[in-house]
Parts: sequence; structure tokens; C-alpha cells
Amino acid sequence: MFNPLPIIIADYRRNRLMVVVTLLLVAISVATGITVISQERALRQGSARAADDFDLLLGSPGSPTQLVLTAIYLKPQAIPLLSGDVLDRASTARGVRYAAPIAFGDRWQGYPIVGTIANFALRGGQLQPAEGRVFQQRGEAIIGAAVKLPLGAQITPQHGMHEEDDDDEGDAHHHADAAHQALHYRIVGRLPARHNIWDSAILVPVEDVWAVHGLPTGHAPDAAPHLGPPWDAQYLPGMPAIAIKPDSIAAAYGLRTQFRNAQSQALFPAEVLNDLYLTLGNVRDLMALLALSTQVLVVVAVLMALLVGFLARRRQYAVLRAIGASRAYVFCTVWAEVSLLILGGALSGLLLGWCGSLLLARWLATRTGFAMPVSLGMAEWLLLGGLVLAGALIAMLPAWLTFRQPIAAGLSS
Repeated sequence: MFNPLPIIIADYRRNRLMVVVTLLLVAISVATGITVISQERALRQGSARAADDFDLLLGSPGSPTQLVLTAIYLKPQAIPLLSGDVLDRASTARGVRYAAPIAFGDRWQGYPIVGTIANFALRGGQLQPAEGRVFQQRGEAIIGAAVKLPLGAQITPQHGMHEEDDDDEGDAHHHADAAHQALHYRIVGRLPARHNIWDSAILVPVEDVWAVHGLPTGHAPDAAPHLGPPWDAQYLPGMPAIAIKPDSIAAAYGLRTQFRNAQSQALFPAEVLNDLYLTLGNVRDLMALLALSTQVLVVVAVLMALLVGFLARRRQYAVLRAIGASRAYVFCTVWAEVSLLILGGALSGLLLGWCGSLLLARWLATRTGFAMPVSLGMAEWLLLGGLVLAGALIAMLPAWLTFRQPIAAGLSS
């Protein structure tokens, strides 16, 4: 006898329920670990990619995290406004390719309307409209790839960035705001997909956002009509944030130092995200440890159940020995039967964890506003390999007990 597979297959068929339960337990424990690790990586990569368009961010002194969440991930909160003087100085500062005001306050059917300048809409020339063109005059808008509007459509902004504004008080305020009702934006272009929350944004001239809220537009009333800089500092209102595109890395550090003062905070979004990643990493490590502990407990419980089953079938293995099977054959048969169950459960868990991560990433993308690329990294393979190796080693216990069982004792049981 050299081929243990017929014996293993026969045992699997005779103990279908045990096989199914074992596979499910191991698969679920592996899938949990795979999902935790891959989702943390996907969240890290997706959030970092969403911040790629913001080299340097200026805001009023306060929480850097809140500034990043508000300006980059469009999670508006009540933050202090940055003085218009800062925009005037940033626009003319040395080493600045563009300084773009970021102004919120309105939406249309759930899509945030963001006031800015054309340079920022096209990321300083890095982007080209997928359709149409960028706005060139007041009352025009360019939309993100996910905004369900055709070119040429006209929309009227709704005051407020949150759905809560749709209650009775919000409706009364909305209908009383004649300025919003009188303003109409015509869609003149669509941006290519960026796979972040800005795909759902409607970008309009910042002058329109300021004017509709009763603020100066950054230009003297008698000045020649134009959008964006040069600004007239006397007519610049406050704004939530300014996105600066520096000419170089050296210029970026110089600008950060220049605008980090009592009047404003200047930060690299990557630095703020790194702090968040450290927190996420700690949570991930804790969750991975819990998942690994669960896997070990599941494997031990499964092997204890299998051990009881093997001891109950020791007469079967004694008969094999009696008809000529060697101790090594019996050892390999029992070891392979347990190891294959662990391996099958681990591979099933890998597939289950991968599918679960994809579904979870899609759901989280709708909540966070940015795509999360799911992938399997070295950590997942190490987790899988470690479990299979541990299962193979622990499987030697029932194999060894069966190996040393005397034939006479087994036949008499």
C-alpha cells in the first residue's frame, strides 16, 4: 500500500458533516484575518490617492485632521474661516504655481458644490476635461465623473451641505433664500474619473459661491469682469481652505514655513494622514492578533475533534496494519487527512476573505467617497502560510498516536 488517497476519500465520504464543519470553521477564521488586513491596506492606499491633488493646504489655526477631512474629503464641518488676506499673499508668493480657494456651503441633490478657480479644477493643467471645457465665466460649472448630469443642463444650488437641511427649518431657510433661487449653473464640462469624492463634486467659480452668500467676490465692483486672480485684497472674504500648488519640493517647504503662523496653519496632507495611519496600524495589529488567536483556537478545537474521531476509528487502522500496511503508511494517511482539511479550509477562507474584502470596499467607497483598491499582500500570504504550517505540525499529533497504536490493542477495541 503506497497511495493513501483512497482511504482519505473514503473517510471524507463517511464523515461528510465533520468535513463540512471543519472547512467552514477554518475558512471563516482565515477570511476574518484576510479581510481585516486587506481592508486596512485598501483604506490606506485609497485615502492617500485621494490626497494626491493637494500638495500644500492652508487653513485657519485649528485641528489639522478636521481641515484635511473638510477640504480633501469634503466632510464639511463648522471650521473657522481663513482670512482673505492669506489668499492674496499666497497667490503672489514666490514659488506658487497657483493658490486655489476652496469654498463650500451649497449642494445640488446631494452633490457638493465647491467654489474654486479653473486652475484647480484642471489641477494646474494635469487634467483635461473628459467632455466639454472648464468654466470660463460666472454661472458655469464643470462636474466630476460621477455626477449624473448631461452637458448643457442647468441646476439651481441648494443652501447647505448636509441632508439634514431638508427638515422643516432647512426648507424654510432654503425657500427664503432668494439669492440661491435666482442663481443657475450651466454644466459646460466633465472631468475624468479621479476615483475619489471629487468625482461627485460640482466645481463652480468661487466668485459665485461668495456672491450667493452675500459676500464680496474678490474683485472691485467696477473692475473688468474676470474669474480668479489677480484678487483685490480689499474685497476678499474668508474661506475654509486654500490649496497651493508649489513649483518644487523646496518651494513647498518654504511656503509651509511662511504660512505657518498665528493667522493660518499650513500642512502637507500626507503628514496628517501618516498620523491617522499610525492609529489605523495599531488597530489593524490588534485585529490581526485577535484573528490569529481565533485561528489558533479554531485549529486546536478542530484537531481535538478529529483526534477523538481517529481514536474512535483505531480498529480501522489496526485492520490496515494487519493486512500489511506499514506504520509509515498509517502515519501518512492520518497526517494527510488532517492537513488536507486545514489546507482546504485555508484556501476557502482566502477566497471568502477576498470576496468579502471586495464587497466591503465597495460599501465603504460609498461612505468615504473614494475608491479602495483591494489586493492581497505579503501579510495575507504569511497569515495563510502560517496557519497551514501550524495545522500540518499539529496534525502530527493524531498521526503519531495512531502510528504507535499496537495492532492487537486496536483489533480488540
